Amino acid sequence: MSGSPRDPRPLIAHIVYRFDVGGLENGIVNLINNMPNEPFRHAVIALTEITDFRHRIVREGVSFSALHKPPGHGLRLYPQLYRLFRELQPAIVHTRNLAALEAALPAWAAGVPMRIHGEHGRDIGDLDGSSRKYRWLRRLYRPFVRQYIALSRDLEHYLTSRVGVPGKRVVQIYNGVDATRFHPANAAREPVEGCPFIDPSMWLVGTVIRMQQVKDPLTLTRAFIRSLQIAPALKDKLRLVMVGGGPLRVEVQALLGRAGVADLAWLPGERSDVAAILRGLDCFVLPSLAEGISNTILEAMATGLPVIATRVGGNAELVDAGRTGELVPAADAEALAQRLVDYAADHEAAHAAGRAGRERVERLFSLGCMVQRYQQLYLSSLRAA
Repeated sequence: MSGSPRDPRPLIAHIVYRFDVGGLENGIVNLINNMPNEPFRHAVIALTEITDFRHRIVREGVSFSALHKPPGHGLRLYPQLYRLFRELQPAIVHTRNLAALEAALPAWAAGVPMRIHGEHGRDIGDLDGSSRKYRWLRRLYRPFVRQYIALSRDLEHYLTSRVGVPGKRVVQIYNGVDATRFHPANAAREPVEGCPFIDPSMWLVGTVIRMQQVKDPLTLTRAFIRSLQIAPALKDKLRLVMVGGGPLRVEVQALLGRAGVADLAWLPGERSDVAAILRGLDCFVLPSLAEGISNTILEAMATGLPVIATRVGGNAELVDAGRTGELVPAADAEALAQRLVDYAADHEAAHAAGRAGRERVERLFSLGCMVQRYQQLYLSSLRAA
């Protein structure tokens, strides 16, 4: 249990499908760790599993519950969720993304006064938001949600225009980044533990992603290979760093091997020292097919890196194209390769973009601003309830 039975602070129950490494989950960690102690207590409920990622939450008194839901609709989970909500008595249930939205119904049945739902990004099976099934599911649960949070203007527009949520029930809140933890290297890039590319004359482009279809690591791999064909002289200095695990990692390694450039790339798998890794790069790339508001883009900008990202979801709301980085069409290896070549050939332009990105984060995407907006929303929601 979070807190004692006499603890007067209202409880917020954060509901996710699975509590594991990811941008959505990292946002919950940042929110709970940085929100002042006084207003609220917190609980994290995963419909499936809670992994060791839970240890990222360092705030005391946070409870964790994993319900081990089997695949498919969670109707059989409703009685368990109902009992859990009656036991915890949260003042707010905050579901995130479609996979956890179904918890809003048992929360309503259990008498939870405020049900909030957050949309953090596109669904893997509906990258452009055109799925009638997913729109229908969101409309089905709409009566049980009192307040919506959209992480980007793109998602806000989807909720109001495609799902039919009244605009007054949707608030848009950007993710925030810890600009103290994620900061530029003191001078040149910093050496990264285990990375074989230590020559300061090299130019390291990299990414930190889950290697699955929606993040499209294969297009970045093809773009890296193509950039060496466009500018063969770069073979002496251009290097690729791809951090993260996932089902496509083996395919990425095979693609690099067939092109004969496996020794020019480093794929260390999943790492926890992301801040240090970013300080060891010269340029950051996010090749996703869909995004909400990307934490890793914000972290890279805070680190002072130029960012090359696909023009999808909220990426264009973060990257000021031509000033803090560049935007390219999704799944376009040729366009991405050309941007890689451009920055590798003009380091001063890359450094200028990185400096502008850091300034943009400090001005618009601070962690403190994000936490303050969520806290204000929680408090005003309780007053309304």
